[in-house]
Amino acid sequence: MREDTGKSISMALGSSDWERTLPAAWREFIGFCRDLRYGEIERLSIQDGLPVLAEVTKKKVKFTRDQ
Repeated sequence: MREDTGKSISMALGSSDWERTLPAAWREFIGFCRDLRYGEIERLSIQDGLPVLAEVTKKKVKFTRDQ
């Protein structure tokens, strides 16, 4: 069952409004995913609807020409 915390998350394309409404933990997680580019995140812990901890993180490197 999903509890709505009353916080809205607006992610309109081309807008930076979502950066102001998105909680800091989600912004940090999204930044981590962008930096990782390709890999796996295992055992992501979510607490009160926010990412808290990724226990195991692996980075994979693709040796292909199309990137």
